[in-house]
This record gives sequence, structure tokens and C-alpha cells, in this order.
Amino acid sequence: MFGKRPDGARVKGSDPIVQFTPFIMPRRYDAMVQAKQELDFDGMTRYIRDKRREGHEISYMDMLIAAYLRMIGEIPEMNRFIVNRRLYARNHFCVSFAALKSMSDEKLEESICKVQFNLDDTIFDVSSRINAAIEEARLPQPSNKTDTLASFLLKVPGLPNFVVMLARFLDNHGLMPRFIHEASPFHTSLWVSNMASIGMSYVYHHIYDFGTNSIFVTMGRPEQKLVRNNDGTCRAKRVMPVGVVIDERIAEGAVFGRMFSTTVRYLNEPELLEKRPEHVKTEIDMIPAPPVPQPKA
Repeated sequence: MFGKRPDGARVKGSDPIVQFTPFIMPRRYDAMVQAKQELDFDGMTRYIRDKRREGHEISYMDMLIAAYLRMIGEIPEMNRFIVNRRLYARNHFCVSFAALKSMSDEKLEESICKVQFNLDDTIFDVSSRINAAIEEARLPQPSNKTDTLASFLLKVPGLPNFVVMLARFLDNHGLMPRFIHEASPFHTSLWVSNMASIGMSYVYHHIYDFGTNSIFVTMGRPEQKLVRNNDGTCRAKRVMPVGVVIDERIAEGAVFGRMFSTTVRYLNEPELLEKRPEHVKTEIDMIPAPPVPQPKA
């Protein structure tokens, strides 16, 4: 109520134009900015192969999330969100994504995962948290908070409409119960979709107007690209196209430029992600992520 929320705090002292922008563009789909990035797929593949020889199973999505997480520790403005025309700094960092799970009738079904991280997590921590969430999502019965809540609501006719309307009202006024925040994949720092896993190229995915997500990233299947060498000759190189959609209201344009360059730098030098950062920047006290579930013996 009155601007207080369980998942963040009001940002004060930011650029007046940034604070005024939500009144001009009250909806996220009004403020969506699209950008394409081409990541060094060959370099990422070499790193994944090297880590596999060392006994670490790292995925492309692990690398992307770990690089983005490390960037947040340097540019906390990218972990902001807007609700009810107010700008907030999030007090945690989480990522939502869809995990495919095979069904007994050979049909594929998606389960939405939401994973919380600590800003000093290494790439190995990120991989462990993601793998634990995927393993949970692939259990025979829906067991994560998101699936359980959705299954419950769909059992009662008319209940989903009522609950979403009520949740939107409560969210706008800072009255949303914490358990809904924790279960909702729409209340997240980053949403990632690995389109390459189903053989598709990247898309520019819209940002949901419900919830607090401010950035959506899709990873496309690798593409061949000709690049010029220093001696003027050309060579073929594989790149991973990434479609990025951002809520432009959360920060100044220069911040977005730093976000792209910093994330790409860590993807080009993933060894930097193996060590914990000496210092992380925050706009607000962060809530620690829950411990990673350990596999049963």
C-alpha cells in the first residue's frame, strides 16, 4: 500500500524523465524496445566442450543467464520494474523459462520454471540451480509452485478470471501475498526462451503487461555469418542470434548500452564467471536465494 511492495522498493533520485515516462506510456507494450544481438556461438561451444571434459555440464542458457546475472551486479538499474506508474528496484534476482518434459504418449509439454539467484553466484551455481529446477519440473506430477498454482485455479470454472483481476488489483496496490509473487513467473527479473532447443530462430517476444518482468530474451538456432579478418580476407563464423525486448521506462538509454556490452563481454570471456565477484552493486538490500536442492543419494 502507498508504494510499498514485498518484492522491491521505490527508486528515488533517478532521472526525472525516467520517472515521468510511465505516465506517458502506462503499459509495458507501449514501452517495448526491440534489439538483436549476435553471440559468438563457436566460442560458447568451445567453452562448453572444455567444461564438459572437466566434469561440468554447462548449457548455452546457463552461460547467458550467468553473464546477465554478473551484469546485474554491476548495473543494478537493469533489475528494476514498473507497477502502477511507479519505478521500483527489485530486492532479488530471478529468471523464468519454459522447460520441456517428455510425456508417456510421446507428446511434449512445457512446464514454467522460476529460479532465484544470488548476485555473487558463479556459472556453476547458476547451472546447478537451473538443473535442479528442470529436474523438478520434469517429475510425473506438477510439483513446482507455478504449476501447482495454475493447476489449482483451472479446476474451478471462472476462478482464473477472478483471481487474475484480483491479483492485478492487489499487485498495483502492493497487497499481493508473497506466495503469489514467488509462484508467478510473470514477476521476474528476466524471462528467457531457448527457441533453438525446438529448432527455431529467435523472435521478439512481447513483455507481459501482468507482473513485473522488464526484459524478455529469446535464443535462436545458430547461423553462419561471414566476418572480415584483419588482412582483408573473409571467414565463416557461427553466431547465436538473440532477440531482446526491453521495457525502456526502467532506465536511461545509456544504461541499456552498458547492459549489452557488459553481458557480451562476459559471454566472450566466460572464465570470469567461474569466480565470485569481489563486489556487487545494488540499489536495495537483496533477499538471499534458497539453497540449491541436493540430489538424493
